[in-house]
Amino acid sequence: MDGRQDILVVIDPTAAEQPALQRGLQLSRALDTGLELFICQHDARLAGRRLFAAAEREAMRRAQMEHQLGYLRSLARELGDAAPPVALKVVWDAPLSEGIVRETLRSEPRLVLKDTHQHTSLARALFSHTDWQLIRDCPAPLWLVKSGALQRPVILAAVDPMHEYAKPAALDELILDEAERLAGLLDGELHVYHGYDPTPEIARAGAFAMAPAPLPLDEIAQRVATAHREAFEQLLEGRALPDARRHLLPGNPVERLPALARQLGAGLVVMGAVARGRLKHATVGSTAERVLDHLPCDVLVLKPPGFESPVFYHPQARDFMQISG
Repeated sequence: MDGRQDILVVIDPTAAEQPALQRGLQLSRALDTGLELFICQHDARLAGRRLFAAAEREAMRRAQMEHQLGYLRSLARELGDAAPPVALKVVWDAPLSEGIVRETLRSEPRLVLKDTHQHTSLARALFSHTDWQLIRDCPAPLWLVKSGALQRPVILAAVDPMHEYAKPAALDELILDEAERLAGLLDGELHVYHGYDPTPEIARAGAFAMAPAPLPLDEIAQRVATAHREAFEQLLEGRALPDARRHLLPGNPVERLPALARQLGAGLVVMGAVARGRLKHATVGSTAERVLDHLPCDVLVLKPPGFESPVFYHPQARDFMQISG
């Protein structure tokens, strides 16, 4: 997240509140950068040719977009005179996730911020289909925001030094660097988590064991724990992080990481998504996807160096339009 690019804030014009905008304002001040408020608009009813002539369809699209641009102007005014430089843009594009990615490719923002929906009865964020597509396809750091303030936050970096999910070593370093930088800029507190589950290793040993020889289950579990501890310590070598903020925890990460985030009162979890090739989506793995859907806080998803989004730069819709303000 180097340079002075703007922060791209995805605005949901149907929502009563815009927590991503408030988070963007806070981050723009900390990072000394501007904001781009962005709406991706589309109405499938105007795609057909039977009801309206081409000129009528274009006029109605433009009217909808002008209305949304007016909404962005009102949001910008509410930020006040002390706000950073604010750019406004509305595009007519679909699907929503690809429209957001295409704007990311065009503007090359420092961060992309988008709201998630908090399910109060479950005390967690519920990720939409669009959220998941962005997690897989967005080339810029993607910050998914829940409501609530982020004051002197605990920032929890989730790493995989054993590369069990095919994550390159450079991604762990990027996660740590960004989490450390954000903790400094936001006057926060950095913690690092790595979780491991010895159960698969024990199960594999059981599958190849020759009865009636007893399985050295304790020895296997200890061997797994030692390997993960050594890899974790090596990853954090040279970083000024107290032992109390290093969390190497056995057990299923689906349960342990959200529980740790709640225990620490984390405001942000920083984690990575893995590139699977130019024509494929990135993934955070099935385990990590279940983790993401149970976290009680903001999530920042980073891609490894060299990631290329599978979304095409140019819009595929023939009715693409954009207006700025």
